[in-house]
Amino acid sequence: MNVDERREQLLELALELFAERTFEEISIDEIAQTAGISKGLLYHYFPGKRAFYVAAVRHAAEQLLSETTGKVEAARDEEVEQGELLRVGLSAYLDFIEKRATTFIFLMRGGMAGDPEVRAAVDSTRQAFIEVMLEGSADGDDPRARTAVKGLIGFIEEASLDWLGHQDFPRDELANLVVRVGLATASAFA
Repeated sequence: MNVDERREQLLELALELFAERTFEEISIDEIAQTAGISKGLLYHYFPGKRAFYVAAVRHAAEQLLSETTGKVEAARDEEVEQGELLRVGLSAYLDFIEKRATTFIFLMRGGMAGDPEVRAAVDSTRQAFIEVMLEGSADGDDPRARTAVKGLIGFIEEASLDWLGHQDFPRDELANLVVRVGLATASAFA
């Protein structure tokens, strides 16, 4: 296995481990044992457990962004209207959280939220979503629009986590709910 493949494998393992248990509950010995490698090899890829954790957060954020923003950009190129653009983005987002539930939960609820690097990775992901959602909007430069979209993203994250935890109504209803909230948010600036 080459270096990049092994690193990817270790980051995927981190997403699983840290989605189930906190940073403090998992030792570097356990990580190495679960990965089937020596501690020394783990240290070759990551200088310590915190670095491993931070890299996993960045990895999860990159996955979420790449699987969602690309679909929004493609729809934008087709010049779909704003409500449909929101639906496309939300559908891609929900596809991700259904397919990668543990990754999403790790990203949203993982420990170490107070760590500056972890916070920066999560905040930059949210900022990327804000930029994608405001791109091309007539209100894109309005600070109130930025604030509203940031609030909408918080709503989407929490609504998605609640839905993942319960799944007591169909996913399409979640999508419709979030789109309605999103359109109501956008109409506040019309």
